[in-house]
Amino acid sequence: MNSSSEPLLYTVSEVATILKINKNSVYLLLKKGLLKGLKLGSMKIPRKELIEFIEDNTGKDLTDLDDIKDLTF
Repeated sequence: MNSSSEPLLYTVSEVATILKINKNSVYLLLKKGLLKGLKLGSMKIPRKELIEFIEDNTGKDLTDLDDIKDLTF
């Protein structure tokens, strides 16, 4: 099972807090397929999916989810 003290699943509210965005933005990420979840009563996001989302999107501008761009400075 899970030997870590980290939870296996996060609620939408918890993910919003972790990503420092609002809950509606989390639901939009789920709707667009950028973040994967599962519904067990309410929507849950597996820790593995959250980590993959962060890793896959580091260095990207997600301001417009229909036009994701690489960050440039």
